[in-house]
Amino acid sequence: MSYKILLFDLDDTLLDFGANETDSLNKLFQQHGYTFSDEWSRVYNSVNKQLWADYENGKIVLDVVLNSRFSETMSRLGKVVDGIKWENMYRELLGNGSQLLMEGALEVCQSLSISHRLFVITNGITQTQIKRLKQSGLYEFFEDIFDSQSIGFQKPSKEFFDYVMSHIKDFNIRETLIIGDSLNTDIKGGLLSGIDTCWINRKSQKCSEEIQSTYTVTSLVELYDICTPTK
Repeated sequence: MSYKILLFDLDDTLLDFGANETDSLNKLFQQHGYTFSDEWSRVYNSVNKQLWADYENGKIVLDVVLNSRFSETMSRLGKVVDGIKWENMYRELLGNGSQLLMEGALEVCQSLSISHRLFVITNGITQTQIKRLKQSGLYEFFEDIFDSQSIGFQKPSKEFFDYVMSHIKDFNIRETLIIGDSLNTDIKGGLLSGIDTCWINRKSQKCSEEIQSTYTVTSLVELYDICTPTK
């Protein structure tokens, strides 16, 4: 298949969100006089994961995720904090943090942007994601950025991808490929929308019988074999 339009997920596909998140959380808690211990990390991750799952399943809106995750975390730890204030501080730290690239991200995006049209599709926050892309050096390679906050719907919903498809000039579904690390958002979204997908499975995760990707790779450099037009 000769693909011309590539829709890239951002966090943990192109940017190492995990490393940035850990650093930002440590700094946030330190600024408030706390040590972000392993125990506190487990509590936060449990709260945050459930809130994002509820959001992606359409049970809650994005503001609930952002404005309650820290207050709920600290409540479970027996403390009362201003969740909105903490979120704003965290967002600032996240945007200003060291934007570490996943292996091969810069080279792959730079190379593929010469022959393909590249777009970002993310469930992240508009200004934070744009800032992180610019700091990482990836921003210039993308024609546009589509994020759930601006669109009003999130991956994997069909509404999110309908919006993306209708806002890309000369869009052709048969020439489009979604690239991402999440089966439940990126790959499922492609299935719901009829777009081919490429699952970046770096950690040898177990494949899903319900959610099957068109392609599965373990590194970004393998995209060359999939995306480079055959002669």
